[in-house]
Amino acid sequence: MECRFLPCHSLLVLAFLVPLGAATEPDSARAAFEQGQQALSRGDLSAAEKNFRQVLAAEPNNVGAHGNLAVVYMRRREWAPALAELRAAERLAPKMPGIRLNIGLAYYRQADYRHAIAPFESVLRDRESSQARYLLGLCYFFTERYADAARTLQPLWPQESENLNYLYVVSIAANMAGLVELDQQATARLIEVGQDKATFHLIIGKAYLAHQDYSRAIDEFQHAARLDPALPFLHYFLGTIYRRSNDFEAAKQEFLKDAAIEPDVPYDYDQLGAVCYALDQIPAAERYFKQALRLDPGMGTSHYGLAKIYKQQNRYTEALKALQAAGTTDPQSASVHYLRGQVLFAMGRRAEAKPEFDEAARLKQAVRDELERTISGQHPSDPQLAREDH
Repeated sequence: MECRFLPCHSLLVLAFLVPLGAATEPDSARAAFEQGQQALSRGDLSAAEKNFRQVLAAEPNNVGAHGNLAVVYMRRREWAPALAELRAAERLAPKMPGIRLNIGLAYYRQADYRHAIAPFESVLRDRESSQARYLLGLCYFFTERYADAARTLQPLWPQESENLNYLYVVSIAANMAGLVELDQQATARLIEVGQDKATFHLIIGKAYLAHQDYSRAIDEFQHAARLDPALPFLHYFLGTIYRRSNDFEAAKQEFLKDAAIEPDVPYDYDQLGAVCYALDQIPAAERYFKQALRLDPGMGTSHYGLAKIYKQQNRYTEALKALQAAGTTDPQSASVHYLRGQVLFAMGRRAEAKPEFDEAARLKQAVRDELERTISGQHPSDPQLAREDH
């Protein structure tokens, strides 16, 4: 089921403007905090990190410095240190919902929707937050808790009923949950609001894409392009169709168009790496995979793509390192285990290779089942919604 929202570029919540307490050098620490805030607001992450670390050197328990240092890491997509700082802030100020909101966001931006649920739920228990409610509803949706998704998103109707993407997800969640009245209401509103908007045709095109009706999907995407050729992710989904049809050169051109519209989306570069690899444009493939990883170090498919290149070039140590990163992202990937087995076998480490081949064989059927669920639309998988911060 391909039903991502259009990306929303709101900044991560900066819920950490708290006064400094006593410090060894209170004036310098306060000045460093203010300078860090200014650097963060203008996007100078290196300066912001330096300033907030200076504050923490003077006041290790300063909640604001921990929280805003976490925001620096989140903007860099460095999730492990971001979560470490957020957990430190949470221990110091467990009643601050903004900290837990950012913890949820850190998991959400990694597509770890199951772990994002608890922080978002805790925010809503303490206070009403439209952002927490919206993202919690999406997390329920992604984890196939459709009734929870529909009921969580429904209270947002007064402020979101003009949002085509919101209406689309509510209609699907309600349909899957058997909530007939809500399904009909959301669907009717979707058609009413959509009319001849580019986003509406993007949504309809994705519905056709999910059912592998590529001809109708292309018609809808091209209609959307006539209305708004710069619509984010429009060219991404066109590229997806061409890639599935093995028209790799056409796919490459579409992914390049999408990357030109939004240069900071790692999915485009990940796909460019894959199509360039298929076109035997290996240097370009390596460059695009690395670009994807600069934007999102947790992009497992790019790590895997690099591993394939390194294995092909007999760069076995680098291949194993890339496979370790890919396996961390997806430990249940049969492809990762199989390629690791191939690399180890090529290195002469046959005893280590055998368990990898065995594990790949065990997982192969499960991977095939999951792929069938994704293609049939039973499993929501689409990079567009991963960009939604609301």
